[in-house]
Amino acid sequence: MAYDALADLELTIDAVDWRRLEADTSSGFERVTTEIMLTGPVETDRPGRETVTGIGEDVTYDTDEQDAFQAADWTSFDLEGTYTLDEFSAYLESVDLFPAGDPERTDFLDYRRWAFESAGLDLALRQAGTSIATRVERPCEPVRFVTSTRLGEPPTTERLEALRDVVPDLEFKLDPTPEWASSIIDAVADFGGVRILDLKGQYEGTDVDVPGDPELYQNLAEAFPEAVLEDPAVTPETRPVLEAAGVRERLSWDAPIHGVEDVRALLWEPNWLNIKPSRFGSLESLLETIAYADDHDIRLYGGGQFELGVGRGQLQLLASLFYSDGPNDVAPRAYNEPAVSDGLPTSPLAVPEALSGEGSGPAGFRWE
Repeated sequence: MAYDALADLELTIDAVDWRRLEADTSSGFERVTTEIMLTGPVETDRPGRETVTGIGEDVTYDTDEQDAFQAADWTSFDLEGTYTLDEFSAYLESVDLFPAGDPERTDFLDYRRWAFESAGLDLALRQAGTSIATRVERPCEPVRFVTSTRLGEPPTTERLEALRDVVPDLEFKLDPTPEWASSIIDAVADFGGVRILDLKGQYEGTDVDVPGDPELYQNLAEAFPEAVLEDPAVTPETRPVLEAAGVRERLSWDAPIHGVEDVRALLWEPNWLNIKPSRFGSLESLLETIAYADDHDIRLYGGGQFELGVGRGQLQLLASLFYSDGPNDVAPRAYNEPAVSDGLPTSPLAVPEALSGEGSGPAGFRWE
């Protein structure tokens, strides 16, 4: 497992800091995230003491939670010291990362944990003068990506058309809703390039919950016969549709997956999984699940959560290493901006020089 190649990396932390990021999104809400910065010494041939910084990104969705996090007494995050990466991960179990009180959603615990885990990985690699690709002995490959977008209320193909005007061969991950009448389903199907339909049926208590609708599922399965169908709600009414030949093989899972045990607990053995690193909390759980999928011929693709900083590149880097040819929902940040701009990057994303062997200096856990 790739984790074994990383677990014994050493990191020394002298200071912990943060940076607030915020932006409007194409989905109509203001996104706020927090970049976590862990700083420690690095050995060089130059005189004097030099430091490097490892960065991760907390993608907790609730802005109030981000505000409370940023207003916290950061001396309470007592992380200074020297660890192996595995020891650092274990130590995080004892650190209260929500000093203002437990969040309403338990998945936020994993999101914040991942911010510190990924910052620790980045710092350890930079202090060792290497990259994750070198350490796990896997080549970085160009990353195929799709872009995730909503069709508005009422739904139209207007944004799809605007994006295609800029990137003619762009592929999509779309979120069908009960408002998708047969006319819009036909229009989107004729438009082409839809690789994933995220049914949002596995969410509870969020702003994006979509109840299971067997008629909608049937219409989508027929109109998009090759699209991956992500996170359907499994009910007595929808189950016959989902178990049908040509449908069950295309089912994928995202929201329920936080580790290998969640994969094993699925009702059906999966053919597809959406890998969102922040859902796993720890680096070990993430890489263990990727290894399990490889052993069981489960196809993977990466997923994003409107990252505004280093987190987006880290998703792209993981995709480059482990599932570069999947329909990765890791399009560059410009695709999440409210207005469609000229000059959008095209798929596949080229491997940065620092990771291709053509650059100089340690790449750490960065895609830049």
